[in-house]
Amino acid sequence: MMHWFRFTNLVSLVFLGFAFFLYFHIYPSSSHQNMAENAPKSVYEFTVKDIRGNDVSLSEYSGKVLLIVNVASKCGLTHSNYKELNVLYEKYKNQGFEILAFPCNQFAGQEPGTNEHIQEVACTMFKAEFPIFDKVEVNGKNSAPLYKFLKSVKGGYFGDAIKWNFTKFLVDKEGKVVERYAPTTSPLKIEKDIQKLLGSS
Repeated sequence: MMHWFRFTNLVSLVFLGFAFFLYFHIYPSSSHQNMAENAPKSVYEFTVKDIRGNDVSLSEYSGKVLLIVNVASKCGLTHSNYKELNVLYEKYKNQGFEILAFPCNQFAGQEPGTNEHIQEVACTMFKAEFPIFDKVEVNGKNSAPLYKFLKSVKGGYFGDAIKWNFTKFLVDKEGKVVERYAPTTSPLKIEKDIQKLLGSS
């Protein structure tokens, strides 16, 4: 009798566990559904600030291929990256290509200046013609919402965090993040991927 009692209890527990499994997988909670429905689908849903502090909706770049880069003025990668980014921008800007540069001071304090100083250095010393935006944080609790989204879509090696200056995200004409490149990946090595998205290979 005791064995039968234990057996029925076991069967009941198994059945109960199976019922919970079906409930949470077939009928997910409304909160999870709402989170999924409200999650951003593209970069166009974000508003950022330009270097002067004005709001800029990224929907203004709808239909363009974007390369989003966190930049710094005093990094060992600065000269080569700005030089090659300028080459890409000059070559493809009239074909629907944009580079969005976001200064960040989180890596060894290599972007310490004010927005005015950053713009002067980028545009005068490095001859950047592409838009430079407001200084942001790309990691941590104060990470810019755009960067939280970029990292959630395209994680990196050894975790999703941005590892250093000049991490690059390539975005297609629909605002979808299609690729992430390490800081050491030179911009010109991305050219073929840009061509494919522009349809001009």
